[in-house]
Amino acid sequence: MQKASQEALACSSVHNSHILPSKSQDTELSFQACAEPFYTLESTPVTGSAVFSSPTATSVSSNKSPFSPLLSHSYVSDIHHSSDNSSSLNDSFDSLWLLSNESMGPECGSIYNGSSTDESAQPCYSTRYHRIIEMASNMDLKQLLIACAEVISEADIISFSERKIAASAAETLLDMIQERVSVSGEPLQRLGAYMLEALRARLLSSGSLICKKLKCDEPSGPDLMSHMQLLAQILPFYRFAYTSASVVIGEAMENEKRIHVIDFQIAQGSQWLSFIQAVAQRPGGPPHVRITGVDDSESAHARGGGLELVGQRLAQLAESCGVPFEFHGAATSGCDVQLENLNMQHGEAVAVNFPYVLHHIPDESVSTSNHRDRLLRLVKSLSPKVMTLVEQESNTNTATFPQRFLETLDYYAAMFECIDAAALARDDMQRINAEEHCVAKDVVSIIACEGNERMERHEVFGKWRWRLSMAGFSQIRITPSVTTAVRDMLKEYNPSYGVAEANDAVYIGWKNKALVSFSGWR
Repeated sequence: MQKASQEALACSSVHNSHILPSKSQDTELSFQACAEPFYTLESTPVTGSAVFSSPTATSVSSNKSPFSPLLSHSYVSDIHHSSDNSSSLNDSFDSLWLLSNESMGPECGSIYNGSSTDESAQPCYSTRYHRIIEMASNMDLKQLLIACAEVISEADIISFSERKIAASAAETLLDMIQERVSVSGEPLQRLGAYMLEALRARLLSSGSLICKKLKCDEPSGPDLMSHMQLLAQILPFYRFAYTSASVVIGEAMENEKRIHVIDFQIAQGSQWLSFIQAVAQRPGGPPHVRITGVDDSESAHARGGGLELVGQRLAQLAESCGVPFEFHGAATSGCDVQLENLNMQHGEAVAVNFPYVLHHIPDESVSTSNHRDRLLRLVKSLSPKVMTLVEQESNTNTATFPQRFLETLDYYAAMFECIDAAALARDDMQRINAEEHCVAKDVVSIIACEGNERMERHEVFGKWRWRLSMAGFSQIRITPSVTTAVRDMLKEYNPSYGVAEANDAVYIGWKNKALVSFSGWR
């Protein structure tokens, strides 16, 4: 999900290891409206009922590629850190590499099943890559993407003399993928079109260049806003963030006379329209409400103006409802927020909202500055009465590149299915543009970029829980009213969406996969 408007979803958040990621212990979250288990990395099952039906897909013809910058040849950049991986694609990965090695004997074992990479094994790479290319014509698109990602990943850890062989094999696989993807195709074909470009950029060690190109090609503010609004209309994920946070913050502030809400992704400020209307109805009169909105240049670009636009919109509503109101804008990225940016005042009950934003803040795996933990400690020092967190249930932060690729393929395949279920025409240019500018950017960032260049660093709820606990936060119990409100909201969407509870967090997902989690803290 891209860091941008709260009117939109989607665009969208250990040491090196080069062995095949082991399968982690998945939790089965049975959730309402789903017959199959609902998977996260947590360990507390929740029972549920009812059945989803899976939307059908139709075939397509276009092979249009979304962006193909001209880049000079070089090889892959460094592979990052290892971590847990819950992707169901591991079985496909195991089978593919086992098959590619079977015909070459034990002396040609893959580095991904722990075999040696010493010089005596080096001559086998040519044979193995040849075998993979032979197999490729019989692979489906998912298998092709995985095979290509693994060859590209392997090229970074074999001897320099063998890298040319790996690069040649990868380029052959990329050409084969090109023939099977389409931005106007089925969900996997559309996702594959963007993963193709990300893999190509990674092979050419040009991840940062392609991300900069996407930034340069960003549409005008009104166009970008229309793309975000389209996704917000057809997907429930930002409404999930609004709904859950509003209920929890409202309950925490029920008896407070002076409320200070700090929103670290204020965007259009839409979430607080309903909040202002709700507190206006309080018996005995409304409280004094002050909202601090943290913003950045990307949100300002989409909005078409500075934070004063948000303040004016909220102030007008508050005046019409008779709610004493102040707005304070903090035009800075979350990484740079300091105490003085938050304009704290004595006697206020503080609520802090983190909707799809913390995964953009770099942590200790990126820099010794560790802005993520610094920001959490700063927020804890404010003694908030409540802090709400909404994040994608994906594990791409410190995972190795192979793990990260599998996780991204699994997660965004579900996301593209969600978009498909909205029944927009496959050749609908609004949909194509929204996917390219609000979803594909995340995919490219995760796959093609490393270090400071990679903005998308998602973590699953279990890791957020550990990090927040280390920062001094305590998790609060989610009341039934939150889940009830989310279920009511989901009634407006495809029945393949579902809701689950576990470990005092609320999840929504698609079919049997958790996609987003919500939790409350103090």
